[in-house]
Amino acid sequence: MASRSRRPERRQEPLSRERIVGAAVELLDTVGERGLTFRALAERLATGPGAIYWHITGKAELLGAATDAVVTAAVTAGPTGAADSPQDAVRAVALGLWDATEAHPWLATQLATQLSRTPWGTVAPRIFESLGRQVQAMGVPEAHWFTASSALMHYILGAAGQNAANSASAGPVGADVDRDEFLDTVSTAWEGLDPDAYPFTRAVADQVRGHDDREQFLAGITLVLTGITALHRPGR
Repeated sequence: MASRSRRPERRQEPLSRERIVGAAVELLDTVGERGLTFRALAERLATGPGAIYWHITGKAELLGAATDAVVTAAVTAGPTGAADSPQDAVRAVALGLWDATEAHPWLATQLATQLSRTPWGTVAPRIFESLGRQVQAMGVPEAHWFTASSALMHYILGAAGQNAANSASAGPVGADVDRDEFLDTVSTAWEGLDPDAYPFTRAVADQVRGHDDREQFLAGITLVLTGITALHRPGR
């Protein structure tokens, strides 16, 4: 009887920097920065730490690469049609980064770290380029490109980072508290403030109830864009 031919074993996908970074993002999402070790990464990739070091020199480089990978996906996820206005393109980038910080709890901290410690790396230029091209397309004079783009970037990352922090902590009263109940508690507390010391805060206290963070974020983008457009409109 003829012997049955043995089916060749399925070859594992070769180890690459892209695979390593993808696995690092998965680990960061599940166990956070402290849990991201080369040993844990090697176990996830079914390889040895030495093979990883061939592609990545250390944890700092790994965190930077993971941050850059997520940011790249975020700033390129929006519509890119020719009919889209520069303002729409800015909103798409802003929402991409907003959603990314919600989906990846570690991202906001890493963005702050990358932008403050290594602004010459890939993360800061990638975000700045995605916004700056739209500022340029809006007709802002070249002398004001840096200021206008910086204002957008600082607002986007600041608001998105604060939202991520709020989601992570779920409020000081506990993670099991309903968001509407939490906002109602805040509103009630503000309404009870000294009317002489906090007249404005008391006046807007009711607007805190039930507000949508995402809509508020986009409204802020519109305010910044409107200011840039008004300040630098042709003929001004």
